[in-house]
Amino acid sequence: MENTSNFNTSETAFRGAGELNILDKIIAYKKTEVAHAKATVSVEALMQTAFYNRKIFSLKQFLLDETKNGIIAEFKRQSPSKGIINDKAGVVEVTTAYTHHGASCLSVLTDQHFFGGSNDDLIKARINNIPVLRKDFIIDEYQIIEAKSIGADVILLIAACLTPERVQQLALFAKSLQLEVLLEIHCEEELQHICPATEIIGVNNRDLKTFTVDINRSIALSKKIPVDKIKIAESGINNIETISIFKNAGFKGFLIGENFMKQPDPSIAFAHFVQKLSATII
Repeated sequence: MENTSNFNTSETAFRGAGELNILDKIIAYKKTEVAHAKATVSVEALMQTAFYNRKIFSLKQFLLDETKNGIIAEFKRQSPSKGIINDKAGVVEVTTAYTHHGASCLSVLTDQHFFGGSNDDLIKARINNIPVLRKDFIIDEYQIIEAKSIGADVILLIAACLTPERVQQLALFAKSLQLEVLLEIHCEEELQHICPATEIIGVNNRDLKTFTVDINRSIALSKKIPVDKIKIAESGINNIETISIFKNAGFKGFLIGENFMKQPDPSIAFAHFVQKLSATII
């Protein structure tokens, strides 16, 4: 596992020659990382793991279940824009608490170089019997096979770093492995990435090129997403009032990470949040 002890909390530290934005920098690094992984672990070896043939939990079903709260609770240690968020919390303890208190899905960062995550984090989170999203920058079919091999139920495809054609190819490949796909968009131009193979659409309120957050982004785009798609609001959600606004706009899921992870005990923070949310719904 790569050493992340030299992680720099400055956003500018991730800008390379030619002033690449953060997303460009991540994708450039990811291409090298994937090439190394391919040379190290074969597809055949990935397909032999204990998780590869397990029954998948459906995020779509969990989000449409009216008895659940729709929260996709994230385990994230750090980010390029915020630096260290929480490097003390344990993935098993936190994700188990998320599950116990009613999360509809777990989101686990597996990118190591920029987010301090690992495949091992997702493997540990797999003890929970709810959908698990592999949160990473997917650019290659190999990563989708890898996701299945470590116990993921859902993969993330980010429109900002893929062409519409590539989204369709990767989404169809994921579906052929019985994995579900969350397509993430953050501007109107990326609506063209939506295709029949992408049934769940997430609108990221955080611009992945500048990392600025605008919660109105989801509301503005919500009416332009096809009605047959399941909508998820991502980033910038830190109170139950915001969830109510998104629900009224037709969103079924709410991906929340930093709001819980930045607390000394994310487990307690999540429990309190769900308690307030349940009281509001009642």
